[in-house]
Amino acid sequence: MAARSLGRAVAAVSLSVALASAAVGSSVCRSFPPCRNSFLTCCFHLNTNIMSGSNDAKENSHNKARTSPYPGSKVERSQVPNEKVGWVVEWQDYNPVEYTAVSVLAGPRWADPQISESSFSPKFNEKDGHVERKSQNGLYEIENGRPRNPAGRTGLVGRGLLGRWGPNHAADPIITRWKRDSSGNKISHPVSGKNILQFVAIKRKDCGEWAIPGGMVDPGEKISATLKREFGEEALNSLQKSSAEKREIEKQLHKLFNQEQLVIYKGYVDDPRNTDNAWMETEAVNYHDETGEVMDNLTLEAGDDAGKVKWVDISDKLKLYASHLHFIKLVAEKRDAHWSEDSETD
Repeated sequence: MAARSLGRAVAAVSLSVALASAAVGSSVCRSFPPCRNSFLTCCFHLNTNIMSGSNDAKENSHNKARTSPYPGSKVERSQVPNEKVGWVVEWQDYNPVEYTAVSVLAGPRWADPQISESSFSPKFNEKDGHVERKSQNGLYEIENGRPRNPAGRTGLVGRGLLGRWGPNHAADPIITRWKRDSSGNKISHPVSGKNILQFVAIKRKDCGEWAIPGGMVDPGEKISATLKREFGEEALNSLQKSSAEKREIEKQLHKLFNQEQLVIYKGYVDDPRNTDNAWMETEAVNYHDETGEVMDNLTLEAGDDAGKVKWVDISDKLKLYASHLHFIKLVAEKRDAHWSEDSETD
């Protein structure tokens, strides 16, 4: 009991530090300084809304993680009302459904064993060999040997479709350019008067939703490598190209991914695959092709997990997978691009 109380106290301190960091970060992010070094980032945004105690934050930032049926199955989650999402709220009758997909239980290289296996001793909240088990949002609690979702209850325990117990780390490259007319001039929105920004979007094969091309960080892989690899595989179909074509793609991607970049977001993602014991986290990075010349030399072609790929105009009318719309909104704000026709919209 004492250890459990200590764990909660440490987690609370960690979240307080995260909130303080975010407050500092938000003030820095109001300006958009030029990046002198392409490997340095201008600013980032930590997701702390989900850690807030307010019901509004829970409803807005922990919604898709409570939807049923669970993706790729007929499993229905136990219903979790907004006021009982947070673990600080006592709920003795909470009875979540246990579910881990057969594909995960089969033991592929990207998945952990079951907690009950005697040979499995994960080091949660730290780097565990090549596997990153630290969360972008600070320390998370461990209860009965299982990590506990820092955003709150989801109505389902186990891992669902996720391979790792605890945080499952992904990377999302947001590739943007300005929308231009046939003469090469930037096109502004007739209502807001701001220039229209476009980003490369893919249509996911698994759920049919439009999304940012991205994927899981392989053990030991750097985030920068994941961002470039995933964009090449999903938006350029690099896996199916000849050696010569791959070399040309790599040449152009090197130009794109080694120019100014903007880390838009780091942290927990409100994802329909999340469970009480496994959840998605991501680092979303914006690579902006100011002139459009780099992307003019690359032909978009869907590959790997993507069914379709195209340039999409950025606005609040978009419907995107998981928390991706939030990431896109942050990009529009940082680039001072069109987002909404409503001048009152934050």
